[in-house]
Amino acid sequence: MRPYVVRGIKYYPSVVSVGDDFLGTASWYGPNFHGKLTSNGETYNMWDMTAAHKTLPMNTIVKVTNRRNGKVIVVRVNDRGPFVDNRIIDLSKAAANKLDMIGTGTTPVKLEVLGFAGKGTKRTPATKKELDYELKNSPKTMDMDNFSLQIGSFSKIDGALKTQEKFDNTDGYHTLIKDVDTQNGRIFKVVLSGFKSEQEARDYKALGKFEHAFILRED
Repeated sequence: MRPYVVRGIKYYPSVVSVGDDFLGTASWYGPNFHGKLTSNGETYNMWDMTAAHKTLPMNTIVKVTNRRNGKVIVVRVNDRGPFVDNRIIDLSKAAANKLDMIGTGTTPVKLEVLGFAGKGTKRTPATKKELDYELKNSPKTMDMDNFSLQIGSFSKIDGALKTQEKFDNTDGYHTLIKDVDTQNGRIFKVVLSGFKSEQEARDYKALGKFEHAFILRED
């Protein structure tokens, strides 16, 4: 995602790695935004475990710890905000409720980057099994200018997993599985990730190691 401007201030989506942590104040937003579009085009549902952040990449999975009471939740970033200087994250009503901060409105928190959900993800992993699967297949670092090559597409997870394992760490690049819902059903796409520019991806594609591969840009 490119830099964006809100109220005359330019914000630059950041490069972050798994394990990065941040301290700040969390707030929450609910009924006034319920049903409206989020910054990545989803429909905001205040009962989903999601959050808004000014610079974390979209679909970053974040552990949020309430530093007042020790309660912990996991949310997925799908919106931008809060655009208040002293606040670090804006949680959905469901997330805020689990942190027991509805009444106070804000609370000091610690954020920790757990991973990055695949493009097309529309929800936060609901169970530990789903979360473990998502994090296993996520990169350790998210660079907003990353490019990748799609090298396979499967209707069943087994084929995707075999392809991911076979080609992981090919020439130093890593494979990821993107779980995408389409009009034709659920598709598991395998991509080779880590190209830092479109030209690098084009040069690698030109080597012909993967027939029918095509370039993707990670937003």
